[in-house]
Amino acid sequence: MDDLSNFQWFSQKVTLSRQDICRDVYKHHRKAIKIKKEKTLVRNLMRIFDAALKISNERGFQAMTMRSLSRETGMSMGGLYAYFSGKEDLLEMLLRTGRITIKQILEEQVNQATDPESKLRSAIRAHLFLSEVMQPWFYFSYMEARRLGYAEKKKSMTAEIETEKLFARIIEEGMNRGVFVVRDSLLTASVIKAMVQDWYVKRWKYAKRKVSVDRYASFVVECVESFCLHMGDKK
Repeated sequence: MDDLSNFQWFSQKVTLSRQDICRDVYKHHRKAIKIKKEKTLVRNLMRIFDAALKISNERGFQAMTMRSLSRETGMSMGGLYAYFSGKEDLLEMLLRTGRITIKQILEEQVNQATDPESKLRSAIRAHLFLSEVMQPWFYFSYMEARRLGYAEKKKSMTAEIETEKLFARIIEEGMNRGVFVVRDSLLTASVIKAMVQDWYVKRWKYAKRKVSVDRYASFVVECVESFCLHMGDKK
């Protein structure tokens, strides 16, 4: 069985250090954030992010007001402005936080595997499990993508392409070793990405059918391997 064997294991063993991520956000927005006490800064940033995602996923980011964010966080509007200059600044913080986390965890899990088959299984499972742990962020980033300004839209598109390239590099490594038989590694990677996205975009559908993330991950891995592997090498 792979080290990255199930969602429960992933949740327990993979540390998504929100505190470290918030500290990174502070470093990037040092000039805008007026709070200097680290403990207070980290705690309130997490409250703000959680509240902004909750409101945005219910009503849309553009419909969110500073007043509604103030009510959800229990912070004054003046207190909120100590952390960001406006909604666009908050949006950049939210999106950057997610991108950093996903890139870091995906690469970490893939680098622990030693062969192309294990790397591909780990990449698929890690991406799906991340989308479950960070479901509000994934749904937010997908739904808000079409409303983003040019700069943020370009960053989101680049992040999606980078994930596809990660899958493609693994597939190409397998092709070079004679393990995978694929005509177009990048197109195959795009299809894998689409299968992963279906989980967090249409989560309601799988919940209604009582499909767990473990079951869905295993199914996607089986589909991809049946397409990529030599028939004689399949176990």
